[in-house]
Amino acid sequence: MKAVHPYLNFAGSTEEAFHFYQSIFGGEFTSLFRFDGMPGMQMPAEAQGKIMHISMDVSQVTLMASDVLADDATNLVVGNNISLYLDCESKAEAERLFAGLSAGGTVMMALEDTFWGAYYGQLRDRFGIQWMVNFSTAPSA
Repeated sequence: MKAVHPYLNFAGSTEEAFHFYQSIFGGEFTSLFRFDGMPGMQMPAEAQGKIMHISMDVSQVTLMASDVLADDATNLVVGNNISLYLDCESKAEAERLFAGLSAGGTVMMALEDTFWGAYYGQLRDRFGIQWMVNFSTAPSA
């Protein structure tokens, strides 16, 4: 596995939070995608301009986050707004880790190829910890 990174969720304040973190830690955003830029998806008006994914390097960790849309925001509470993101070295490793962590837990999104060039899935393990399992299938720039 390449790395484990924290992944934060916010109820619409991701951009504000990341500008705050940037003011403290310095650095640049390494990626920024908005929900209204998702191909083939009609997003509700309140999602327009909200953050689908943002990341920035802080020392040896990449801090990542997204806004939770209105339907899911009511379920967002401090404590369940963080996931551990596993950056895998192969599709086989992603499948092995996903299968192991999801045993006795809940699959929130099965592993699948995504439009952003990754083989990706989400789960909550049997202890309630949320995991994002990712293998980048897009060629590195």
